[in-house]
Amino acid sequence: VQLAESGGGLVQTGGSLRLSCVASTPNFSLYAMAWFRQVPGQEHEIVAAVTRSGEETYYADSAKGRFTISRDNAKNTVYLQMNGLNAEDTAIYYCAADFRPIQQGLHLNDYEYRYWGQGTRVSVSS
Repeated sequence: VQLAESGGGLVQTGGSLRLSCVASTPNFSLYAMAWFRQVPGQEHEIVAAVTRSGEETYYADSAKGRFTISRDNAKNTVYLQMNGLNAEDTAIYYCAADFRPIQQGLHLNDYEYRYWGQGTRVSVSS
């Protein structure tokens, strides 16, 4: 499975970006999905996760109230709408996927995801 992120860029504090991740699989609805971010020298940090159906979501405390994760299984795409961006959100954002044909539910750890995109850089200037 290949994941292709897009939508990153440079934005001013308080601005918004919408990240997209397209998955190359015909069984996208069987994949748990998440967005992680990473700054140099640090581990992956989960930002948000979504169940296969899209009915349940998880947000890191830093993302609550500002970010929204969603998915369109007909388009093999997961989104991350980011509003109210600040300098602490500057990072490379990664889309992650894992095949979960049986288990519905949220997965919050990076080691639970087998497939990763190349990342898209988000830079927030003050």
